[in-house]
Formats: sequence, C-alpha cells, structure tokens
Amino acid sequence: MDPSAIGFVLNGKAVTVSGVDPHTSLLTWLRAHARLTGTKEGCAEGDCGACTVVLGEADGAGGVRLAPINACICLLPSVDGKAVFTVEGLQRADGSLHPVQSALADCHGSQCGFCTPGFVMSLFALYKRTPDATRQQAIEALSGNLCRCTGYRPIVEASQAMQQALPLAPAQAAPIEDWLSRKAVAAPRDRHPGERLLAAELAGLARNEDFTYTAEGVTFHAPLSVESMSALFARHPEAWILAGGTDVGLWINKQLLTTSTIIYTGRVAGLADIAVSGAGIAIGAAATLEDAFKALDDHYPEFGHVWRRFASLPIRSAGTLGGNIANGSPIGDAMPLLIALGAQVELAHGAARRSLALEDLYLDYRKQARRPGEWVHRVIVPLRRSGVAVAAYKNSKRNEQDISAVCLGIALERDGQRVRTARIAYGGMAGVPKRARAAEEALGGRDWDEGAVRDAMRALQQDFTPLSDMRASAGYRMKVAQNLLMRAFLELGDPALEARVY
Repeated sequence: MDPSAIGFVLNGKAVTVSGVDPHTSLLTWLRAHARLTGTKEGCAEGDCGACTVVLGEADGAGGVRLAPINACICLLPSVDGKAVFTVEGLQRADGSLHPVQSALADCHGSQCGFCTPGFVMSLFALYKRTPDATRQQAIEALSGNLCRCTGYRPIVEASQAMQQALPLAPAQAAPIEDWLSRKAVAAPRDRHPGERLLAAELAGLARNEDFTYTAEGVTFHAPLSVESMSALFARHPEAWILAGGTDVGLWINKQLLTTSTIIYTGRVAGLADIAVSGAGIAIGAAATLEDAFKALDDHYPEFGHVWRRFASLPIRSAGTLGGNIANGSPIGDAMPLLIALGAQVELAHGAARRSLALEDLYLDYRKQARRPGEWVHRVIVPLRRSGVAVAAYKNSKRNEQDISAVCLGIALERDGQRVRTARIAYGGMAGVPKRARAAEEALGGRDWDEGAVRDAMRALQQDFTPLSDMRASAGYRMKVAQNLLMRAFLELGDPALEARVY
C-alpha cells in the first residue's frame, strides 16, 4: 500500500491514484480517468441519482457492508481503503447481465436510459442488503433516483422481478462476480467465497497510521484517532471537516469553493459508534444518518416518517448526523427534532471536551458557539421518559428528497392532561433551528386542550418572523407552523387519528 497514494478496489480490482486534486469527485475520476462512463452526471448535487454507485466497506466480521452513494458529491480520497462498484462491474466477464439488469430490461424499465445506471445500482444495493425486499422497501430504496421518461411502475416491477432471477452456476463466474449476482446472507459463517475474498482485499488496504494525501497544493488528512483529529483541527482551524460530503460536495460543485486543507472524519476510530446507556443515546459525529436514524427510531418511532423522508437513501448512507448538526442549516430536518428531545452536543478542542444544549450551539445564521479549532464530537439524545409524548412533522413540496419549508419537533411531559413542560422547536422559521419559547410558556402548567393549543399557536407570532424565499412565503410558513401545532394536538389526543391528507 503506497502510504501517499489513494488505494481502493474498483469493480473487484485494486487501483492506486496519485496526483489528482483532492477536490475531485469520485464521479469525475470514474468518467474522466477510469473511462467508466456508465455512471452519469445529472444534477451534481446528489438529487437525481444518475451518479449512484455502491460503496463497500469491511464490516469487521469477515464480510462487506454495501451502501448506495452519490458519486458526484463523494470526494475521491474518501474512498481510500474501500470498494467501489459501478454499473460496469455488475456485468460478468462473459457478457451476462446481473439479475437487476436483466429484470430492468425484461420489465421495460428504461427508455432514454440516462437514469438507468443509477437505478441499477440502487436496486443492486437493495438486492444485496435486503433479499426478498417488498414493494414498499423498493420504493424507499429508489427515493434518490429520478426518471424523466420511463415512469416508475416498470422500474418498481423490476425490483420485484429481480428477486426471482437465478444467478449463474458458481463455476461460470469468478468468485466476486458470482457473489455480486447472489443475494447476501446474514450469518457470517455462510459468507460467500467472493465476499470473503473482497473482505480480505480490503483488510490488506487498511492503514495503521494517519493517511495524508497531497496533490495540486491541497492536503487531505484522514486521522485514525480522536486525538489526532483534534490536534489536526487545532493546528488548522480553517480546514474543511469532511464526513460524507453531502454538504462539502455542493460547496465545490455549486459554489466553486476550494480549500488548502481537508480533514476527513471517516477513519477516526470510535467516531461512528452509537452507544446507549443511562446517559442517553450517544451518536458519534461520523455515524451515518441511516445508522443514527435507525438507533433513534428504536426509542422514538414517532419520528420515523421524518427520518425516512430525510433526503434519500444514498444521502443518508453517506451523510452524517454530526455533519448535519455542524453545518447548522436553518432548514436541517434533524435539529428541530433533537432540540425538542433536549439533545446535548459535545464539542472537542485538543484534549478538552465541553457540552452544551443543542439549541445553544446556534447563535445566528451561519454563526455558532464553537470556538476556532473546536469540532462536533458527538450528540447525546436523552432516553425516552415515562409521561413524555412526542410528535414531528415535515412540510415540503415533495414527499421525498426535498428540503422542508417548515419542520416541527415537539415533546410534552404531562401529568394526566396537565402539561408539566413543553419543548417545541422549528426549522425553516428563523435563521437557525430554534425553540418556540413563547408557545412553550403558553402551554406550560395548563391542560392539554384546544384553548391552550390555540394560545400557543398565536404565541408563535412572538417567537418567529419567518422569511419568504423560493420554498415558501413568510405567511405560509407561519400558517403551517401554527397548523402543525393543532395537528399535534389532534393526533396526540387520539393516537388512532392521523391528520395527514394523501
């Protein structure tokens, strides 16, 4: 392993890359350098899914964990030590198609074909991760893929047909090719030889020291420990901290920004850990959104519908909850829900640690309470307490893959019908995710009834002066924010009632 070059496995073969600007996306490298042009560029911001590839990482149990990601916003150095599969890698050396590809062809799931490779890769990830996936699971897996001409019915039909396709006999294909065309198994003892072979190859690429890659005057650091991460950022407080690239990729592609130093969190030991204890649910800053949301869903299933509508599976597979918090977007859907639960954020600077309430991290638009060189280490979400009712709602133009106009998180601690405490937080209503203090006071100490809720709805006008933009007008935002409080009242009062209009 060259200590100064990027090394990864591409479609089953090891490759080494050097001399390429660290700002370069995986998509650009695949198309311009590897000449694998099946992967397309559409939006260049992770919305359309034309660039979907599948990323593989060793799972620590002798196997490989696969996840779909958007290659257009994945920086090339971040795939060091991992496996990348593109649509070309699914076709066998003898020219035979993967069951996913055959199913899409047989079900007439393609017209112009531009989006098809992305659909293939999303369905391939589903094929490997969720054998015998249901129609609904397939629809959720395709939430990050857009098609302009085919229509989704035949594509969804292909997602069901691919489950029935028979792979070729093992003797007809190389081990990795054969593994790719067979459904995954859950038990480590039953690992396919091709999967074990790839896992061993990834183990050979693993680094036992910090990785530094420099090209075109830009340095990419991938530290292995929290201590090294802290030391690097303390020395380079102006550096970009990179996790899944779902924000940073847009800075490069859309704002044309560059930097001289990038610090990557994805290799830091323990930073992706999620631990549950009496202190709460501790979610490391490098834990993916998908993993974090699954952990939170175990304790707060009422929030599940918001998590499933958070961007798309490829975004959730790459982006991190810590990155979402650190970015601090006023329309970030995670923060209002976490603030309502009373989450704490732990910040690191060198060897020092300090915690503060999540809502206190955000001072103003793009202004935070973090000091130079200080970074988000983890977030701690309180465990569910008896007597606390929660609700969350997201209002957006599209059901999936859309930023919210208004997002509400609410947690009520009640003694019978009397509200002991209320925590209400909104996104999209101010320059930062923000608690509705006046509305909370309007509910505190009163019975949870329509009169109290209507007073809280009126109090929102003291809490917020929303702006008008391309997503919604100020008046619309205020009306939606008020109506979502009424919806919470109706649904919390009658758990069998769901006020959503389909």
